[in-house]
Amino acid sequence: MNPRQASPPGRDPYFPDHGDTRYRVHHYALDLDYRPMSNRLSGSARLSALAGPAPLEEITLDLAALRIQRVLLDSRTVRYTHRAGKLRIRPAKALAPGTAFTVEVRYTGNPMPVRSPWGGLGWEELADGALVASQPVGAPSWYPCNDRPADKASYRVAITTPSPYAAITGGRLLSRTTRASSTTWVYEQPAPTSAYLVSVSLGRYTAVSLTGPAPADGQSPPVTQTAHLPARLLPEFTEDFARQTRMMRFFEEVFGPYPFGEYTVVIADEELDVPVEAQAMATFGTNHLDGARTWERLIAHELAHQWFGNSVSVADWRHIWLNEGFAKYAEWLWSEHAGGGTAVAHATVAHQLLATLPQDLLPADPGKQLMFDDRLYERGALTVHALRCALGDDAFFRMLTDWTRIHRHGSVSTADFTAHAQQYAAVPLDGLFDAWLREPSLPPLPQPTGPHHAANLQINPLSPD
Repeated sequence: MNPRQASPPGRDPYFPDHGDTRYRVHHYALDLDYRPMSNRLSGSARLSALAGPAPLEEITLDLAALRIQRVLLDSRTVRYTHRAGKLRIRPAKALAPGTAFTVEVRYTGNPMPVRSPWGGLGWEELADGALVASQPVGAPSWYPCNDRPADKASYRVAITTPSPYAAITGGRLLSRTTRASSTTWVYEQPAPTSAYLVSVSLGRYTAVSLTGPAPADGQSPPVTQTAHLPARLLPEFTEDFARQTRMMRFFEEVFGPYPFGEYTVVIADEELDVPVEAQAMATFGTNHLDGARTWERLIAHELAHQWFGNSVSVADWRHIWLNEGFAKYAEWLWSEHAGGGTAVAHATVAHQLLATLPQDLLPADPGKQLMFDDRLYERGALTVHALRCALGDDAFFRMLTDWTRIHRHGSVSTADFTAHAQQYAAVPLDGLFDAWLREPSLPPLPQPTGPHHAANLQINPLSPD
């Protein structure tokens, strides 16, 4: 089934210099060779794309300061320029509307993060290895791409690196071939993927299976889950991630089927400020392990992004609350299910916190500077909670599973979501969404209405460990 494209997006107002709306990429084939000791990357990127409804006189790709060795258009050399993070390709004559074309770029250099208001983004050299953390515009740090979240494509990624290192990316491992002192890892991600959600981790890691037990008769098989981490951290990891398989089953119950073929977790051998989300993959730092499940909420947050943000993606970055508000609310749902604080309790704490902070943020359009503000996460989760209180659990969770099903592997806007939610309500929701998303002042703490009361907001809990 073709994913529903609810809101054909234009140029991103927060990052107007990124991406090209005149064409769409449907597949990337990346062949990379990376030498950790010298931080040297050699790459070949082949993009299969389709021109839009107007003649295409120029193809622009986003690519940072790496040295280009060759550019081909439909296997022929072509004129191009590369400056200020833009690779501009000029066909000999304009491509007709709807024309399929391929671009191949060969390049080399020392990849480094691109600068942003939030620090360096993209390819990051570690003390012994590397990782990619691209949200929102770091993908051009390591491969040429159409860098806008709504242009989603399938990927095949081949990474050659010295054999002591594991090379990991989101998707199914097709092959691992060792020749002399190097190993080539080949992955396939068939699901439509935004450029910023393609990640790579390289390190001296041990692989651990997290896949749950075989299902009872009539149940769907468990999602394949694998972790890669430094061997010395296995004791802490075993405790901290012990409940991820149950978390996966719970989220499938409340969000709908897991949208990808597998899920991979990496514990990078480095401390990280925050975990890194990617398609079918999440990367945590050594500081997120302590053997006491202190950071289990982050495990829930990153896993929930596979539904909210990765499968159902934003049409542009104005709508980021749809990613972060639902991932934050997933933390509260898991806490409630796992015997911790209820969603009502978490909502109360979040509301009390927001009441003490400046109220100058519009969640539906926070602006570039505030798009990762902690208040957006909390206010977004409270918006979801307010909707749950208004709809009641039955309608709310039907609304959620239908949302992830209808827009699976698509791109959406806030308007798409509010229109969808309205279908499950007996009364207009305009006032609720205006108050929570389009006004800076904090509304009152949401309360269950009608026949509901706090006890009705309790998700079936886990049995004690």
